[in-house]
Amino acid sequence: MSFTWWKYRRHFTTGRHRIAVVTSARTNALASEMSIDDVPFAWDATPAFGPKAVRNHLLTATLPDGRRLDVEAGYVGPWSIGIAARLDGALVHESHPGRTIAHPKTAGGPAANSPAQGYDSGQLARNKVPLVVDIALGLLFFVVAKLTDLSTAALIAAGAGLALVVVQRFVKVDLLGGLALFGVVMLLISAGLALAFQDDSAVKLRSTIVGTISAVLFLGDGLLGGNRLGKALTRYLPYQDIDPARLSLGMGVLALVIAGLNYAVAALASTEVWLFYTTFVDFFLVMLLILVVLSFARGRLFPPRAKADES
Repeated sequence: MSFTWWKYRRHFTTGRHRIAVVTSARTNALASEMSIDDVPFAWDATPAFGPKAVRNHLLTATLPDGRRLDVEAGYVGPWSIGIAARLDGALVHESHPGRTIAHPKTAGGPAANSPAQGYDSGQLARNKVPLVVDIALGLLFFVVAKLTDLSTAALIAAGAGLALVVVQRFVKVDLLGGLALFGVVMLLISAGLALAFQDDSAVKLRSTIVGTISAVLFLGDGLLGGNRLGKALTRYLPYQDIDPARLSLGMGVLALVIAGLNYAVAALASTEVWLFYTTFVDFFLVMLLILVVLSFARGRLFPPRAKADES
């Protein structure tokens, strides 16, 4: 199943023809479609990750008057897509004049493709099961809460999490890597709050409490060089050019943002709205923010200043 994070729409005209290029950033691919006068004419796509992800898209069509239209689409920065259009080889339109259309991974030249800054797709494959487990635990909490109440949902979901910890000791498949283990810890804290206070409000604030604790730990680790949490987290990421310290700092800020948003929704919205937010909206929001954190950790966003040469 593919989810579309964002769509980039670029429009221009040539002669009497209206040209539209829509590039969709999906969970598993980057896909472009070119329409002429609202009629789709050309398509191109690249995978979201891996060596084949770094090329630009080329969309080609022959206009009614016989001229050849070539549109190149690709990144003009970490978060923006641009296009350049040519008629019979002559440039007729640029969405970002003067900007180079190139994937961020290749924009820096050969050094950006070195093994030290490579991509290991096996890391994602090894964590598919934990990710599914984490989503399943969230859905279990949502369904039980809809049928009963938040306290009961917290207790049942925590019980399911503990059962997974026991099952993990007898199976070779990694069930609790990274995200899933963190989800189990959250559920246990929720259950503890439910037992201690017997109050829906305490359960609703679990993300705020856990997020604040996580933020303090990650920020502290980042200030100390990311030698513990940062390095441990890199084991679950496919990139090999991540700075553990920047990763910890980014995760700390992310945790603060999520904690603050959860508190706002819990305090200002109804339980029904909060339940929908924490089960569905919260997950996709975290995924989007993690992309920003990864860009920061890899030096793409706010690159660290180069150290001055020592004489």
